[in-house]
Amino acid sequence: MMTDRPLSNIRVLDFGQYLAGPLVGMMLADMGAEVIRIDPPGGPRFKSPASDMLARGKSSLVLDLKNADDRAVALDLAARSDVVIENFRPGVMKRLGLGPDDLREVNSGIISLSMPGFASTDPELAGLAAWEAVIAARTGQFTDMGLNRRLMGINPSFTPLALASAYGGAFGAMSVLFALAARDRKGGDHIEVPLASALLEGLVYNCEQIEDYPARYKSPREVELDRRTANGLPMNLRFEELSEFLDPFYRTYTCADGRGFYVVACSIAGHPQRALRTLGLSDLANELPDFSAYIDCKDWPAAWSARNYPVGAKDRARISSAMKAAFLTRPSHEWEALFGAAKAPGTAQRFTQEWLADPHALASGLVLVVDDPRYGKMRQMGNVAWIADDALAAAKQPGPTLDNARDRLGTILSERVRPAPVRTGKGGWLEGLKVLDLTNVIAGPTIGSTLARFGAEVTLVQPVEPSVDPWNAVVFGLHAQRGKKSILLNLKTPEGKDALTKLIAEADVITMNGTDEQRDKLGLSPDRLEKMNPRLILVQLDAFGGPLRGPKSDHLGYDDLAQAATGVMVRFGGGMATPEEHAHFGTIDVLTGFCACISLAAALERQNRTGKGGIARAALAAAGNLIQAQFMYDFEGRGPFDEPSGRETRGWTPFYHCYEAADGWMFFAAPEEQREALRAVPDLADLADQPEITLSAMLAERFATRPFAHWAAAFAGTSSTVVLLGSLHATRDTAIQRESDGAIDLTQATFRVIRHNRHPMGRWADLVAPNAVRPERGRITIPGPMPEYGTHTREVLGRLGYHPETIDAMIGAGAASESWSGNYLPE
Repeated sequence: MMTDRPLSNIRVLDFGQYLAGPLVGMMLADMGAEVIRIDPPGGPRFKSPASDMLARGKSSLVLDLKNADDRAVALDLAARSDVVIENFRPGVMKRLGLGPDDLREVNSGIISLSMPGFASTDPELAGLAAWEAVIAARTGQFTDMGLNRRLMGINPSFTPLALASAYGGAFGAMSVLFALAARDRKGGDHIEVPLASALLEGLVYNCEQIEDYPARYKSPREVELDRRTANGLPMNLRFEELSEFLDPFYRTYTCADGRGFYVVACSIAGHPQRALRTLGLSDLANELPDFSAYIDCKDWPAAWSARNYPVGAKDRARISSAMKAAFLTRPSHEWEALFGAAKAPGTAQRFTQEWLADPHALASGLVLVVDDPRYGKMRQMGNVAWIADDALAAAKQPGPTLDNARDRLGTILSERVRPAPVRTGKGGWLEGLKVLDLTNVIAGPTIGSTLARFGAEVTLVQPVEPSVDPWNAVVFGLHAQRGKKSILLNLKTPEGKDALTKLIAEADVITMNGTDEQRDKLGLSPDRLEKMNPRLILVQLDAFGGPLRGPKSDHLGYDDLAQAATGVMVRFGGGMATPEEHAHFGTIDVLTGFCACISLAAALERQNRTGKGGIARAALAAAGNLIQAQFMYDFEGRGPFDEPSGRETRGWTPFYHCYEAADGWMFFAAPEEQREALRAVPDLADLADQPEITLSAMLAERFATRPFAHWAAAFAGTSSTVVLLGSLHATRDTAIQRESDGAIDLTQATFRVIRHNRHPMGRWADLVAPNAVRPERGRITIPGPMPEYGTHTREVLGRLGYHPETIDAMIGAGAASESWSGNYLPE
């Protein structure tokens, strides 16, 4: 076993099946942990090349956990391990004699992770057969799937993206590693990560609700939805008609080669001008007005409509028309190179299979080639988190042959039992960690707000003149900037630079979102970090960076651009002619922030062992891989990439499908039993032998004859199930606890949302509670509300040793500031 990898001192027992548990094991193995996959007789239940990919770097040991001798072996292994992972239904491990108490009895320092579909404490949902799509259906992932589909009257829609396992896997990996890093101080811990709770946290920006939400932030599609709803008009737009309602700087254009090119250049100062000039539209770029987006609408000049997102109706059509004509003059690959060189955010649309063969993806290590004895040269997703100086981050061993760890079992069991750590009581795993946050928009700020729940002290630095519009900085910041102190500095001035240097000197961790070029320009190159503080950890995320350098490593990008580049948008839309952003805001942004927390957690664990800091990395494109993990591989002879896609999709097979009961939509899941599940239900038994090509229609007709409660009772107590289709808004509204009512419960229900009705902006805001990670010993803190930008400028400068008169002078000279706008949320 290598000794110089970030997690080379960690041993993990991976009991996981299907996606969530194996993903956590893969993430840890990718950073050097020794991961032993505990397989049942006959091997993993998920029979797919994806299963072999998720097992890369692991070894396999077959144990029959219903056999007393094999259970004893499992406990002996646990006594010599650091981490145990499982994603069974609540209570399964306990019944096997491998529950948290059993593990602690043999190893008081063990970190055990349980990943049920729904919270084990949830009286309504804990017992559901929680297949991936059941979790998605109940939470609301398939309902009201984006503005396009709502305007087209398409509801529900199925998507095969395994978001619950992706978000849950990220929370699972980070929490295990944070607990490990704190183990010498806090002792062992048992952690539960309900996948449905993780999914709701991942889709937080689709659940956010603000009292009296100002109309200026509503996109043209939202305005049209409101108009049609208010006037009782049908939602019947055709896809071709939707372009009228798309912002010119936030949409797909057709190029000379017929391929779509996606532009996201709407909310960062200067990006619209860069996009127009790259297209040869400099005259149009020069017409764009220049004024602060942070003043209220009543104070805007007449030519306001092209300055703020969304671009107003007056300018939308003429800008879009000019951009459409320009894109048709070159093929997509030429535009991609031009946009990248100009630092204008845009990318060609690709299919997933094309991304797996993309030269940049392969050169950067975002996609890896693994020599697998079963499949030959297998292209597969790369790391989702990594440490920059880990020389083996892009080198992978293929998934194991069954039971290949048997020969080493005696050697492992001859090791000494792991020593018991010192216990010092409960507390946040990251208490005392000082984080300097230099990020903006969603993905980067998500890092700091996530760390705050575990006890970290986070100080956010932003410029005195905002570069990001209030839609991104304030509306999205209500969640992503929680739990931080905010200071505004002008880093172009000597005084601002001096204050930043002092903040860096007191920090344990710095977070930033930007390319290597941007990082080095900010003075945070690896060499300079090493000189400043060898223990300092920089957490860096960007769009297209990887463990290695590639031709697009310094291209700018945002969530939707990662979706476009990795194949998500073409998959979701159903083809190159109809690409759509995945239905939910922040699908990849939030996940990338979580992945960056994984890389930080691995860096902290390595720092504990070696005293070494370094650069912890994540990327939007890597998270784009992660949400497609179950089909993110290719090799010669692979089956077709024919997973469900497009707007009209309702399921994967007749046995994994949305159906309408007599009183509403539900999801039916019998992925293993299939026809046996039908035979067990008298109302459906006669359909069990029908050909699959016609079975979906026949089941749809039959399910429609009875209410949901009838079908729920019919499948109760089986491993098949039906569940009502929820919506994200309904899930939010039934889970609200009011801040003013006192203590907020984070441990009982699967879903929890907080109505912050004492919010400093003067409006109430509904935000998803931080309850995806539920440790037994570690403490989770609900981060305080996002401060108005600059609220803590004087306090932070005073902490750094500046005299009040000096602070006054810095603010007067523009080296620092206390505010961006007159209102917390400009109106």
